[in-house]
Amino acid sequence: MSQPVTSTTEFFDGLTAELVALRDVTQQRFKALTDDQLNRRPSPDKWSVGQCLEHLNIVGGLYLPTITRKLKQAQERGSKPASTVKHGYIGRKMTEALRVPPTQKAIKTPQQFAPSGSRLPRTVVEVFSRQLDELLNLLEQARQVNANAVRIPNPIIPLLWPRLTDVAEMMVVHIKRHVAQAERVLDSRAATS
Repeated sequence: MSQPVTSTTEFFDGLTAELVALRDVTQQRFKALTDDQLNRRPSPDKWSVGQCLEHLNIVGGLYLPTITRKLKQAQERGSKPASTVKHGYIGRKMTEALRVPPTQKAIKTPQQFAPSGSRLPRTVVEVFSRQLDELLNLLEQARQVNANAVRIPNPIIPLLWPRLTDVAEMMVVHIKRHVAQAERVLDSRAATS
């Protein structure tokens, strides 16, 4: 089955718009939470808002420095942007798996990416907000190089090196998934209050 052709500009515009919306949600819904609201879990086997954000911070902490380094290398090589985006088979499958609603299929979080604590400081929201800004900046830089040719090592399966286009999309979908999870935690608490 052939992939739809997407222009590089359209692709990065879409991801940027989604991240800006996620940043707005973070500012409006998570920034003013008390410690109790941030750490309240809907049940013992569910994550709190803080744990959702810490998980994203852990993943971002692994990917963002690598993407920064790989983009710098591409810029130093004089890489020029491609007109269209290409996706790899594995990267596309990983992103599709994250798009499946958690109610249909839960995804087990590898232990190294799981939140470390049940009482998290409010700085978890600030770190998440900074990482969103950093990812927005990296997407802007990715427009200036051939993002199809930049390969990013996968921290779970080191032999996989998906394209930056796949990693960027996967990160945005992953962030959306867990921000929605955090919002459900807040909404469930509001409904029971």
